[in-house]
Amino acid sequence: MPTVCHFEIPADDIERAKNFYSKLFGWEIKKFEKHPNYWIFSTKSPDGKPGITGAIEKRKNVNPNIMCNICVDSIDKYIARVEELGGKVLVPKSAVPGVGYYSYCVDTEGNHFVIWETDANAG
Repeated sequence: MPTVCHFEIPADDIERAKNFYSKLFGWEIKKFEKHPNYWIFSTKSPDGKPGITGAIEKRKNVNPNIMCNICVDSIDKYIARVEELGGKVLVPKSAVPGVGYYSYCVDTEGNHFVIWETDANAG
């Protein structure tokens, strides 16, 4: 079943955002080499159990707020479902080479989200 697996925090000033979140929550934020302008971290629950991953990235017009990523087994299937159910696809299926595919979408209430399919063969 699809689940929230990752979230992204857009930032105008990457260093300022990294400083804020690392000091606030103790997140160790590292550059993600496969994607420019993208810094990744892992979260933990209050009892220390592993949580989901997150990232800080340069703000884009399509990504104005913190964005939840929903992991799916077939991005093509879910892009079609978004449109069938009255949502909109803002950014069509796009690759992060060697990592997976994403698509920025909007639900029927105007909320933005990302669907993500992990695929080591993405290119």
